[in-house]
Amino acid sequence: MPQIFKIGSYLIYFWTNENDPLEPIHVHVSEGVPSEHATKIWITKRGKGLLCNNNSRIPNHKLKTILKIIEARHFDIEKKWMDYFGEIHYYC
Repeated sequence: MPQIFKIGSYLIYFWTNENDPLEPIHVHVSEGVPSEHATKIWITKRGKGLLCNNNSRIPNHKLKTILKIIEARHFDIEKKWMDYFGEIHYYC
């Protein structure tokens, strides 16, 4: 599980197995430790964060902040995704 960075107590990460064929670029967010019930955020071609689900039930005010930081660091996320998986596809 490649961790990308932390925002306070929230981990931003990829799972090592993102399906075959590879899913579009996205991150998982959970508090404390990785979880199968993590929040999932797609990264768009324009670097925006698109909420897929909020399975980890992050409060809205915290989720807004997390989305802004993910968008600000989308180049870092894309680089780490490409380094790890070797290809990138976008949801939109």
